[in-house]
Amino acid sequence: MKKRFLVAGIGNIFFGDDGYGVEVVRELLLGSVPENAHVVDFGIRSFDLAYALMDGYEEVILIDAAFRGEPPGTVYLIQIETSQAGGTQPVDGHTINVTSVLQLVSAFGGVTGRLHLVGCEPDILETDQIGLSPRVQAAVPKGVAMVRELIAQFVGVSDVGQKDARYKDA
Repeated sequence: MKKRFLVAGIGNIFFGDDGYGVEVVRELLLGSVPENAHVVDFGIRSFDLAYALMDGYEEVILIDAAFRGEPPGTVYLIQIETSQAGGTQPVDGHTINVTSVLQLVSAFGGVTGRLHLVGCEPDILETDQIGLSPRVQAAVPKGVAMVRELIAQFVGVSDVGQKDARYKDA
């Protein structure tokens, strides 16, 4: 049986660089993805992401803007420990917060697979700023390449990304 995994683009396209995850997923799906990969633009839909995380995926790749104190456009691969999602944060219908989503999964009694975050240091996070800043837009191909590399590790192949997939939305 093939390992199932989820690739989740998250973020708000109306908040500038917060839309990084959405853009990476859009670009990722211009190429092909393995049939056991569920690649989805979740945008700001916290509850949808929480339910998807409980759907039995062995590996999960979240893609989002991430503050780490580096220059804008820096792309990171971060392993997320679900045990670090302690406390309680409300789920907001207008934004998405990974910690809040993981807390929601825990409250539902759910379990997630291994979590990876492909994050990009944002430059501009403003309301009504549609589109990525130039430095973060330039980092989209690096995020796509990082996700494809992880997918290749999951499925045990070296070339993931031929041009034939279409955009998927939850």
